Amino acid sequence: MTSTITSPTIIPYIKADLHTHTCASGHGTGDRITDMAREAARRSIELLGISDHGPATLGSADLSYFRSLILCERTRFGVELRYGAEANILDAGGALDIPDDILGNLDFCIISMHRPIYTSGSAAENTRAYIRAMRHKKVRFIGHCDDPRFPVDYRELVQASLSAGVMPELNNVSLLPDSYRKDCRAGAIKLLDTCAVLSCPIILSSDSHGHEHLGEVTEAVNLIQEVNFPETLIRNRNTARCTSTSLR
Repeated sequence: MTSTITSPTIIPYIKADLHTHTCASGHGTGDRITDMAREAARRSIELLGISDHGPATLGSADLSYFRSLILCERTRFGVELRYGAEANILDAGGALDIPDDILGNLDFCIISMHRPIYTSGSAAENTRAYIRAMRHKKVRFIGHCDDPRFPVDYRELVQASLSAGVMPELNNVSLLPDSYRKDCRAGAIKLLDTCAVLSCPIILSSDSHGHEHLGEVTEAVNLIQEVNFPETLIRNRNTARCTSTSLR
């Protein structure tokens, strides 16, 4: 399959989007998995990851939801589905809000820091929290670690990611002009520069809550092109690489 990210005006949606949310996340949408898959098919997205917020997020689903995902269909409307979670890092020890036995039945896990669930420390403390959270075997991705409210040591974080086989994401929502995370651009550039120097792969993510923005990574692609980030390090630039490498 050829690259899907070099011409966003021609191909507006990435083919593999792994960071998306349904109504089970408790905010932003009333869409169900079926609604997401139907829209993914309409946008020719081939691989869709459902990664709802862990139960520490206000209004999100309880653990029984994540426990039941193993029973869900693997293909809907011709779209290949993977079921995961965006787990909340709870503390400096890297504890997550989804226990190991439930994580073990998921396809993947994204680890993220959110207010007010995690209280930010120094860059060194936040970095250690991310690294400790990577010990969970289903952790595959680091969510929006460009957030200036949770400063990190990018070199140490990326080195640890490489060692653990975990990939940082470049989150499209972080780069939107009206992003609630504010001023993530500087962090995103530091992340990309560090990943380029250390040859660490990343993924691009829409972080869409509901179907409206599925597969949309235009802001992320624009920044990738601006800083001349190597396209070969983008693991979901096609679905074959994403399926075989990211979710094994």
